[in-house]
Amino acid sequence: MFRKIYTEEYPEKPRPTAARFHGRHQLNRYPDGLEKCIGCELCAWACPADAIYVEGADNIEGARFSPGERYGRVYQINYLRCIFCGMCIEACPTRALTMTNEYELADKGRAPLIYEKHQLLAPVREGQLPPPFPMAEGTVERDYYRGKVTAPTREQRDFVFARDKAAQRAAEVKAAGDDKPDHEEVSR
Repeated sequence: MFRKIYTEEYPEKPRPTAARFHGRHQLNRYPDGLEKCIGCELCAWACPADAIYVEGADNIEGARFSPGERYGRVYQINYLRCIFCGMCIEACPTRALTMTNEYELADKGRAPLIYEKHQLLAPVREGQLPPPFPMAEGTVERDYYRGKVTAPTREQRDFVFARDKAAQRAAEVKAAGDDKPDHEEVSR
């Protein structure tokens, strides 16, 4: 009765979570930047709340999103249904899906609580490349799973540089074409 009442100062001073806290999900990447998700849909099958939707697609040779034959083209987690049990993490064969310590998942509407792939995917860190690009030369997908790929190769860097340069040129040509008046406007 005479003990001091502990007041939680939540928004100003959030308390640290436990090391194994189950928070928001994250789709991970390999050290070169390729995605670990292979679109197998095992996480969706394992989810008891039916909160995960995965749609796989085939990788194109030379421009891959993951080292396997397939990648997760569409990946959604409905946090209105998720019970944070971790069954999806256990089912993932490539450790593509993990749980972070982020727990602030409130919103005013329902639609923002359905997280899409771009919201779940781990950001490209320093030294990684944004996919799509070819696998490291001389490797097979098994080498990625075994941890033999530790960084992007020179060939991968050159491919991404050439891809980005071509996209920049295409954007410049389109912008220059938009500045010119149409034939109809000139005749008026």
